Amino acid sequence: MRAPFRGREQPEPALEAITLEKVQAHAELSTFITAADRVMEGLGYTEHGFRHANLTARIAYNVLTRVGFDEHTGSMAAVAGYLHDAGNMVSREMHGQTGAVLVYEALRDQVPPSDLAVIVSAIANHEEDNGAQVSPVAAAVILADKSDVHRSRVRKSGQIEFDIHDRVNFAAEQSFLRVDSTAKTITLELTIDTEISQVMEYFEIFLGRMQMCRRAAEVLDCKFKLTINGAQLA
Repeated sequence: MRAPFRGREQPEPALEAITLEKVQAHAELSTFITAADRVMEGLGYTEHGFRHANLTARIAYNVLTRVGFDEHTGSMAAVAGYLHDAGNMVSREMHGQTGAVLVYEALRDQVPPSDLAVIVSAIANHEEDNGAQVSPVAAAVILADKSDVHRSRVRKSGQIEFDIHDRVNFAAEQSFLRVDSTAKTITLELTIDTEISQVMEYFEIFLGRMQMCRRAAEVLDCKFKLTINGAQLA
């Protein structure tokens, strides 16, 4: 009896590993990010453009390298972090999955398939509604994305009394994601002006995000903590 056919692993094409610098210089992907932020502005959301993309990339890279992952894995996290919101160009709904497909099509001939698989899965899984910490790279992108709470993201500061998301972001004077590799903790440190927004409002809209951060930190063998105005709350 003939043994069942099993496909053989094919050698990957000789492609160079992608870097953040290469992606930042990619004209098509830059257009996607610009268009995505334009859509988010039209929908009334906070800033999701190059500021958020670059910050998420930098934080994701720092998280992984500081907990002990190699440079290559950190670089994949930076790329995924930079591109994670590209799908907003199409729609806010399911933008992670849409963005993963867009990035795959843009980079499929430029990135080794094994790396691209890691990057697109991280992009597809960064939202709390339908995502999960499926890899260390995905976990780093989640932590980086959810830690960007700051007044610089608010487009219409004169309207903060009408929108809780704008109000909470505008109240955030400082935010910093601190990685302690010795203590194995990842701490989101926030300074919030409680004259603008009470701490309870932060939890009202961000509780799901903080729960996702806790699970993401666990993937990295760390404990997630949250401090607001110097007080540890989680």
